[in-house]
Amino acid sequence: MSDTNGTQTSDQPIFSVEKLYVRDLSIEVPNAPQCFLERETPNIDVQLATAATRLDEGFFDVTLTVTVTAKIGQDKTLFLIEAAQAGIFQIRNVPEENLEPLLFVACPNLLYPYAREAITSSSLRAGFQPVILAPVNFEALYAQQKRQAELAQSGEGEARLQ
Repeated sequence: MSDTNGTQTSDQPIFSVEKLYVRDLSIEVPNAPQCFLERETPNIDVQLATAATRLDEGFFDVTLTVTVTAKIGQDKTLFLIEAAQAGIFQIRNVPEENLEPLLFVACPNLLYPYAREAITSSSLRAGFQPVILAPVNFEALYAQQKRQAELAQSGEGEARLQ
């Protein structure tokens, strides 16, 4: 809704990306250079975790951490890549029941392509075939995790879903 000057009224919902950044990016190749002689196709394990912290009134820091581990057999790690892609989001005038889905569905949906690219690029730079992650349905993941456990909140207002 607009007032007579064409500006938004202060009660309109606001959802905007203020800043996107890499919080952490690391790769380990513990068995180099011998691992490059392996011909066996590795097993790839992908883990996702989302954390959200209230920074200030209407501002939230959301971090999506993607951990990719490639192993041959049960115990020979080829590589481990962890990408923590983060963003500062302005979220205002949103009903309380809609805040959590924004933080744990909408925000990760925006962050995931950046984390995905970091994983692919890192695997190539480490000398391996590119790891191309499949799209993730964060809405379904959120619903599944909500059914499994209550959302844990610390005194600092931090919440985490894994």
